[in-house]
Amino acid sequence: MSQDHQESTSAQTRSKQDDVEKVLPSSSSNGTAERPYSIYTPAERWFIVATASVAALFSPLAAMVYMPAIPVIATDFHQSVELINLTVTVYMVFQGVSPVFWGTLADYVGRRPIFLSCMLVLTVACIGLASVPTSDYWLLMVLRCVQAAGSASTVALGAGVIGDIATPAERGSFFGLFSVGPLFGPTFGPVIGGVLTQTLGWRWIFWFLAIAAALCFVVLLALFPETLRQLVGDGSVLPSRLYRPLVPLVGHGRQGVTIERPPRVPLVNPLRILTYPDILVLLLFNATQYAVFYAITATISTIFESTYSYLSETEIGLCFLASGFGTIMGAFVIGKIMDRDYRGIKEKLVRERGIAMGTCEGDFPIEKARLRTTPIQLSICVACCAGYGWCLQQKVNIAVPLVLQFVFCFAVTAIMNTTQTLLVDLLPAQGSSVTACNNLVRCAFGAACVSVIDLVLNGVGAGWTYTILALISLSTSPMIWLILWLGPRSRAKRRTRNS
Repeated sequence: MSQDHQESTSAQTRSKQDDVEKVLPSSSSNGTAERPYSIYTPAERWFIVATASVAALFSPLAAMVYMPAIPVIATDFHQSVELINLTVTVYMVFQGVSPVFWGTLADYVGRRPIFLSCMLVLTVACIGLASVPTSDYWLLMVLRCVQAAGSASTVALGAGVIGDIATPAERGSFFGLFSVGPLFGPTFGPVIGGVLTQTLGWRWIFWFLAIAAALCFVVLLALFPETLRQLVGDGSVLPSRLYRPLVPLVGHGRQGVTIERPPRVPLVNPLRILTYPDILVLLLFNATQYAVFYAITATISTIFESTYSYLSETEIGLCFLASGFGTIMGAFVIGKIMDRDYRGIKEKLVRERGIAMGTCEGDFPIEKARLRTTPIQLSICVACCAGYGWCLQQKVNIAVPLVLQFVFCFAVTAIMNTTQTLLVDLLPAQGSSVTACNNLVRCAFGAACVSVIDLVLNGVGAGWTYTILALISLSTSPMIWLILWLGPRSRAKRRTRNS
């Protein structure tokens, strides 16, 4: 009897979750006007995503701004550089694990309260780090864990927000804008950290982060609305006071027109997502590209210092700008390409069949719409990665590896953003949870790769190291076609099980 009760509860859970996922719009065959997916105007949605993007920049910024200060902190704490590097390792661990908790909670209790909680935890942790006594190394470790727990989840929360307010036809551009914030950290974080450490001291890195996080908390508290569709539907349901911004500029006058709320989805284990075959293949494919990306960016300082010994510390920091601008440009361009490809395939289906179909309907090839240009981008990544290594080994003019670095980061960011958008397309009601799982898997792959990259570089040299990485990246290419074949079948099975 207990087993029957569990199966009944599970079936109800899946049924409710399916009801929420059906909010995706689709044009009817009789041409009648459909209700908009969201009550927010295009300008308001851009504002919401831009605000979420600013909050999301703290995850990589808190990690990268710390890097230039490691030697100074090691001296002040009277510890070895290796021990201070452990504070980077624990940050990465919590950066991967904490979004699973916060992201899942955001899919249940709402985006706004979790955003505010993360910013508050980050602010308190940074104040603690700025004040930590140099005799308490253990406290530095603990506070770095707390800092990661506060900052790392904002990327998953932002992905959930995009799934709440944007249709599949628009998500590419919105993810392009949203990615600018998280990509700001790797681009400018080392430069900011180096300047603050050199001029004001390493503690001002954390005072800077604390002040910035506190300001972001105030902006979110004052202006950011709740978007979780379980709570507010398309935005027209007026939530409780806790979920409302202090200054209701967004959606003002259009809330409260609907009383009935969408069905609530019970809190479920986010790791269950890893049992979906199409999702798992996407996560492994994306994690491999992320690991190669991280192996290149994490070694920029050491490899450029040894290869081009005439560079100063400031000039080495400026070398990060090539990869940074490549990632920002890649995020912006791929967003436009994804929206164009989605519209093109949808228009083709309309011409051939006379109807338009939404993402969750089995006949719409969402995987094909998203991954159409991914083989080209992967080929560019492979070529640039191998060429980058041999250029460094041969010590060619510094402009050449910097250009290859820019092109590689442009292409790999396009791949990662495409994968992230597709993940939210496949599980729109669990946008934060699936993004958290993506973050968990890719951080695990990235940490594993970074832990051995120096050993490989010392053992076989830069040329063969990056050639090996290029071959690893190339070996994942069959996964693209596997996703195209597996995706529609897995979605059909999920729909059958839910019904």
